[in-house]
Amino acid sequence: MSSTVPARPESVFTYGAPALKFGPGASDEIGFDLSQHGVRRVLVITDAGVAATGAPHRIAERMTAFGIEAQVFDGVRVEPTDVSLREAVDHARASGPWDAFVAVGGGSSIDTAKAVNLLSTNPGTLMDYVNAPVGRALAPGNPLKPLVAVPTTTGTGSESTTICVLDVLELKVKTGISHARLRPTLAVIDPDLTLTLPAGVTAASGMDILCHALESYTARPYDTYPRKHPEQRVPYCGANPISDAWSDRALHLLARSFRTAVRDGDPEARSDMALAATFAGLGFGNAGVHIPHANAYPIAGRVKDFHPAGYPAHEPMVPHGMAVSLTAPEAFRFTFGAQPERHLRAAELLAPGMERPADPVEYLPTAIQRLMRDIGMPDGIGGVGYGKGDIPALVDGAMKQQRLLATAPREVTEDDLAGIFDRSLSLW
Repeated sequence: MSSTVPARPESVFTYGAPALKFGPGASDEIGFDLSQHGVRRVLVITDAGVAATGAPHRIAERMTAFGIEAQVFDGVRVEPTDVSLREAVDHARASGPWDAFVAVGGGSSIDTAKAVNLLSTNPGTLMDYVNAPVGRALAPGNPLKPLVAVPTTTGTGSESTTICVLDVLELKVKTGISHARLRPTLAVIDPDLTLTLPAGVTAASGMDILCHALESYTARPYDTYPRKHPEQRVPYCGANPISDAWSDRALHLLARSFRTAVRDGDPEARSDMALAATFAGLGFGNAGVHIPHANAYPIAGRVKDFHPAGYPAHEPMVPHGMAVSLTAPEAFRFTFGAQPERHLRAAELLAPGMERPADPVEYLPTAIQRLMRDIGMPDGIGGVGYGKGDIPALVDGAMKQQRLLATAPREVTEDDLAGIFDRSLSLW
């Protein structure tokens, strides 16, 4: 484990989640849902690509039947930065006040809406609330407005979580804002909105689902931490019985439908992926994630000239779910010794038909690598343009994610991360 058993171990775990509405056509009911909160002015937040599908404007138009004025802001940047978030906040402040916000899109839109909601209701700047050591990690003093999250991709789980992720451009680091008040009021999961998702986006975002489930299932157990005072409790409390149940079910759905959803976009498989994303989000949003996500932040933040299939082509990027996957096999080789039985169980759920390798350490990494090859993920960090000379900077970026690394089931040093990155230059 990450440390010896404390003299007074934790005996309490916490669980939080938004209200949830799931099913085809669920997004048609948002006007009614907001009317129950007395809402009259709503800002719908999305990106240009999702706006082009017509879904955000359709959702906005249907609110008028409930006496709600809704405007659409489509300036979200895919993989938000501190600059793009400030632009969205400035727009919301200039055009407000708003009674509520509706985010329609992937994690980028939902995270942007969280930042807009936070800074429309609380004083200060973005960096006041960004996690330490990058920012000041202040807690919001004022309540936030209702936020409805409507994911059109299946992966980030942002509709369930208290986290807003962003790139700080000047520092070339990916970081976040984390506070319970950022959690959406309502998550509306409409699988029909995912039917036009390109295969590359389905693959990358699906790897985010997978890592959410695996990392929360193998996270440091909540009862191995020192006992906290009530005011010290944070959303990521460690693996616990409720998060375990959500992760288990998410892995079952991924095993059944992930490859099919990428290969042919089958509606039933798409629905399974949407449900898996919801389950995994409910799991990791409380247990936490660890090494693969910590490593993903600098992988995405220091991108060179990689252009993934299915994403906007005008600038290089490593999508978050792809970035998370690239060191996952090596990360789970590293953590195996802390919780062998959990790693083996996770492998059985993910690859029920796969023969168990002679070395049990290889079971989960092999299952992940086979899936990655089948859905077209790059062959490690070398596949997105990184080499040995980049490893020190990647380690430095990952070490800044102490909130995540603290959730790992064993201690993680700079040398440990350097080894994981080095062995992840090529995965097969």
